[in-house]
Amino acid sequence: MTESFDAVVVGSGPNGLAAAITLAQKGLSVQVMEAEPTMGGGTRSAELTLPGFVHDICSAIHPLALGSPFFRTLPLDAHGLELLQPKVALAHPLDGGHAVALEVEIARTATHLGRDGDEYVKLMSPLVKTYADLLEQFLGPLRPPRHPITTGRFSIQAIRSAKGIASRFQDDEARALLAGVAAHSILPLDRLATGGFGLVLAVLGHAVGWPVVKGGSQNLAEAMRSLLESLGGQVVTDRRVRTLNDLPQHRAALLDLGPRQLESIAGDRLPKPYLHLLRRYRYGPSVFKVDWALDGPVPWKSRLCRDAGTVHLGGTFEQIAASERAVWEGGHVDRPYCIIAQQSLPDPSRAPEGKHTLWGYCHVPNGYPKDMTGAIEDQVERAAPGFKDLILARATRSPADLERENANYVGGDINGGVQDIFQLFTRPVPRINPYSTPIEGLYLCSSSTPPGGGVHGMCGHFAARSAIKKHFS
Repeated sequence: MTESFDAVVVGSGPNGLAAAITLAQKGLSVQVMEAEPTMGGGTRSAELTLPGFVHDICSAIHPLALGSPFFRTLPLDAHGLELLQPKVALAHPLDGGHAVALEVEIARTATHLGRDGDEYVKLMSPLVKTYADLLEQFLGPLRPPRHPITTGRFSIQAIRSAKGIASRFQDDEARALLAGVAAHSILPLDRLATGGFGLVLAVLGHAVGWPVVKGGSQNLAEAMRSLLESLGGQVVTDRRVRTLNDLPQHRAALLDLGPRQLESIAGDRLPKPYLHLLRRYRYGPSVFKVDWALDGPVPWKSRLCRDAGTVHLGGTFEQIAASERAVWEGGHVDRPYCIIAQQSLPDPSRAPEGKHTLWGYCHVPNGYPKDMTGAIEDQVERAAPGFKDLILARATRSPADLERENANYVGGDINGGVQDIFQLFTRPVPRINPYSTPIEGLYLCSSSTPPGGGVHGMCGHFAARSAIKKHFS
């Protein structure tokens, strides 16, 4: 008998699983088809270095798992998900051995900022109080605001560049802290809306923290799968979809894929004007990633770094801005901005007793071929002398490796496309419903749709809502 479902979802990343769960919550029959042997997309984990050391293959720190309007509605704790908070959400070392930290309490963070403490409290306090409303508005497509005053106040700040917001502060500490969170945008820090990226991540740090998933990020995907199966849905792996003819019978299909994959699967059925717009979609800089198995904790000079789940390396605002600008322009950086995650500090299950894991990456131009292992390790060593002596093993991933493991990461772009002001809400093409395609019943639900990259599930959730409204109302 030929398989038949109300809806099929191609891809089992967080957005694909979010789409499937949203559909299944409406009582619809759903199958998720995953091309790889293991599910999870950007939330996979594996023993990449040595036995007993569990590393996150891509995503590692999950403020959006607590802050996302979609995830907040799901009983994932009942399906095995446990989020663990580090003592300090984020630390950012500077020259001289001291560091600035983002802690859950705004007042405690302000104590690290000297003359800028009061200004930081003034900036962040109203945003943290209304964070749920802000995320509900901005984690999704453009639409009329439900809370216009709150939305308007935030938009005035969010549209600014990180450089513009940093001008509020006098000293390196506050400016560096902002640079580190804003650089997650993988954009030059003088670009419009990079300030908004930094503000959202800082607000989440104060509102919900920057937790890790106990046992590895894979367990977030497994909890979503368990919830989906409890609703009657199913996930099948090793099921690669090369054309739309490979799909079982369905009324709606949702693809957790990017524009290039959509063209590969359905290009012969897409109208030329739409294909032309898809081909103009812009991919951005990539990352070079290293995972380490360590013989002990990283010997950071700063106590704050020793307690932090995440550490940003790269120095002052000006140094990080220069690094990100060079990457954007296709150049090499000797001292790159790096994001480091210490999951085994709050989660000892990640490594054998007394040992630790470390996860880190730097930004590089799209498809960059050079090995950045040495540059990243040098950055860690500057802030933690003796780090290199603790390395038992390492596993590296170049942009090409990342794309081989996840075809959505074109050229190693983990955000599924540039997230600047011109492409954030119009991804993948300018369209009233960005999740729909010209093919009836076919939708995109990947990070190449609004609101873009991040483990929040909102791309899948909104795509599924679009399909439900059109086909199942």
